[in-house]
Amino acid sequence: MKNFDVIIIGAGPIGLAAGIEAKKRNLSYLILEKGCLVNSIFNYPANMTFFSTSERLEIGDVPFISHGPKPTRTEALEYFRRVKESWALNVNVYEKVTSVSGSDGSFNVISEKDNYFARKVIVSSGFFDFPNYLNVKGEELPKVKHYYDEAHPYIGMKILVVGAGNSGVDVALETFRRGAEVTLIVKKGEIDPGVKYWVKPDIENRIKEDSIKAYFNSSVAEIREGEVDIQTPDGNVTLKNDFVLAMTGYHPDFDFLSRIGINLTIDEKKKPEYDPVTFETNAKGIYLAGVVCGGMVTNEWFIENSIVHARRIFEDISEKFTVSSNL
Repeated sequence: MKNFDVIIIGAGPIGLAAGIEAKKRNLSYLILEKGCLVNSIFNYPANMTFFSTSERLEIGDVPFISHGPKPTRTEALEYFRRVKESWALNVNVYEKVTSVSGSDGSFNVISEKDNYFARKVIVSSGFFDFPNYLNVKGEELPKVKHYYDEAHPYIGMKILVVGAGNSGVDVALETFRRGAEVTLIVKKGEIDPGVKYWVKPDIENRIKEDSIKAYFNSSVAEIREGEVDIQTPDGNVTLKNDFVLAMTGYHPDFDFLSRIGINLTIDEKKKPEYDPVTFETNAKGIYLAGVVCGGMVTNEWFIENSIVHARRIFEDISEKFTVSSNL
């Protein structure tokens, strides 16, 4: 068995920030990551550009210099690798945590490779591994994708893009400009107001000129090889189709959160229960950090506004460790 003051689950930007806070306080810690370093960013589309400027993504006083006003996925991967190396962070990649048991001060953290003891546990696992499904007939077909990498495979194809948030709009524009015939399915009556301000006019103009066909207040009814059925305000429409790119968002691993004792709200938001100041959950000694705090509301927390979670968590942990050592 290996003993640590803190086990951190997830080596995304906020998990790394938590590791830095542990090092600053001379606490023993280990970051466990089921995939590669900053796995979610690695799985972003190859040509993705961040909404934020590079300085707002900085952690651990490591400068983040990008070539353009907004950093790219490639630049972010390089930056967070440098953060890990600059701070010599203790990270085990490709080691998925399967369970957390025990109680505050004495947790048993079991991974696919080892067992660990920890006084405190921080869950910073993000949500990118669990897509929100359409739940329609035919969604299991190979032509349906819930993740997008790049436009090249879709040259000359009839593409149905589902979703009008940042991901859906980016995919629609990029595949269109690589020669795909793109149809966009929008659940509401307009493009999401939160779409990047320099992109939103582009998609609206492509729709206006009919370069990209858009169905508003519409949804996918059924998917078949070679075609899809769309439910629109004017009735059912059948379209010829080669690929469905369902950019419908993602959600945290609710099953894991529940199994380790964290309460979730019973409404559709499924927000985990935690203290908004310390980020300690109802399961004492277990903390949440980063986008996982939002439950299904995945636009509430981003890298830039959740970096502070790490500091607040370790202020609470340090205070409690000091109190316990004086007893």
